[in-house]
Amino acid sequence: MSLSLSDTPRRPLVVGIGGTTRAASSTERALGFALRGAEHAGVRTRLFGGAFLHSLPHYAPESETRTDEQLELIEAVRAADAVIIATPGYHGGVSGLVKNALDTLEELRADARPYLDGRAVGCIVTAYGWQAAGSVLTSLRSIAHALRGWPTPFGAGINTLETRFESAQHCSDPKVIEQLSTVGLQAAQFALAFNAHRIATSAPASDAANEAHNKNRLSLAV
Repeated sequence: MSLSLSDTPRRPLVVGIGGTTRAASSTERALGFALRGAEHAGVRTRLFGGAFLHSLPHYAPESETRTDEQLELIEAVRAADAVIIATPGYHGGVSGLVKNALDTLEELRADARPYLDGRAVGCIVTAYGWQAAGSVLTSLRSIAHALRGWPTPFGAGINTLETRFESAQHCSDPKVIEQLSTVGLQAAQFALAFNAHRIATSAPASDAANEAHNKNRLSLAV
């Protein structure tokens, strides 16, 4: 069954988290391609790139004070219907910059949808070689599971030794563009489907409430 914007009362939101401390990094540009893939499916997107992530302080769970930047990220993910995470592979693992952002989502632990529950999570890794790309992608998917998210079936591992992102709009390998677009598309499709299901399952309860309200009005009129 195909889904369109008319199936939901609002356009789902897909939040992108990723990048490095270097401006215009391959990681952030890869994330941009994925978010555009999501937009083509009809959803809204919001990017938290490297510069923003660099502004986040180290997450300290014992502290009750949160910066404006931390609160901005927390509220955006709280409102998100899906998330796409992009990280470089550093020494066989997720970068500290991205991990700190994900640690900050501990603030969602007491929500009705804790952490990334009920959200698709697209995973992207850029690395200077295939070994790191593969191992870090597996690690990132495990982190998504730990946060109760549902990693999309397709994850993109990009070897920047072979692929170049000359600009935010251009990549040297069309196949990589297709892979990144697939990550975004799958995240968006999940968000659309999940919202449609939520509306469908809540409709009977709403109908029952309206019927009870109408009966009450009739009894008062009599």
